[in-house]
Amino acid sequence: MDILTFMQQMVNGFSLGSMYALIAIGYTMVYGVLRLINFAHGDIMMVGAFLAYTCMSVFGLSFPLTILVSVTLCALLGVLMDKIAYKPLREAPKISLLITAIGISFFLENAFTVFAGGISKPFPVPDYMEQIFNVSGVIFSVASITVPVITLILLVGILFVLYRTKYGMAIRALSFDIKTVNLMGIDANRIIALVFALGSALAAIGGIFWAVNYPSVEPMMGVLVGLKAFAAAVVGGIGSVTGAVIGGFIIGFTEVVVIAFWPDMGGYKDAFAFIFLIIVLLVKPTGIMGKDLEKSRF
Repeated sequence: MDILTFMQQMVNGFSLGSMYALIAIGYTMVYGVLRLINFAHGDIMMVGAFLAYTCMSVFGLSFPLTILVSVTLCALLGVLMDKIAYKPLREAPKISLLITAIGISFFLENAFTVFAGGISKPFPVPDYMEQIFNVSGVIFSVASITVPVITLILLVGILFVLYRTKYGMAIRALSFDIKTVNLMGIDANRIIALVFALGSALAAIGGIFWAVNYPSVEPMMGVLVGLKAFAAAVVGGIGSVTGAVIGGFIIGFTEVVVIAFWPDMGGYKDAFAFIFLIIVLLVKPTGIMGKDLEKSRF
């Protein structure tokens, strides 16, 4: 592989990995607080993409305003999902929460299949997002560069919230002992709702930019992407926000590298992502950033 091809794959890998990272952060934050794998999280990404499609195609909103509306509604959906489905099961066995998460996932997929149809719809990508640049032979679009930049900015923002604000302090305290946090006068349910809102908002951003880079939306689009984002969170060390981003980039690069080195194996790129996950778990079961999570989470 020459240097030009390597740089091109770097751009592609950063773009794909960034979208996985945005969704993986939501997985890891919910797990860090509730020890819950929210398998409905990938479908929140799908909802975000569909909301963006509706805002632009039906209501004719601009792309920035579309992002704002979609992210806000998905954040509210995350809070509603916690209030209706998860809050009543706070004291229930973890398996009950897991089954509930799977049930919500099926509900969202089938609801959008009924109301939106099972056929994929073309996403109205803004013209400026499709602009192509050629820098010394490396080709990239505005969208492919925008996603990694947004991901890194949001990572810094999330870390600032977690380590420099009272809400972040409450989230980190909650991840150790919910009952003790309640005794200290903190409304645990309110903080958990905030975590769901943040995670769902990030998933919506990931879904919107996924639709921009792969311009179509359909009700099942979040299933495989959500599983890969979960794999990214585990690879990075589930419970670690920084680890989720690192894991997202690793999974993204794994897919891109497989296609670059072995084009005939392109049909198996999804399998390679999970094979890499298995290898990481065999070598380091806690994930890359998971070593000290029992002492310091996120």
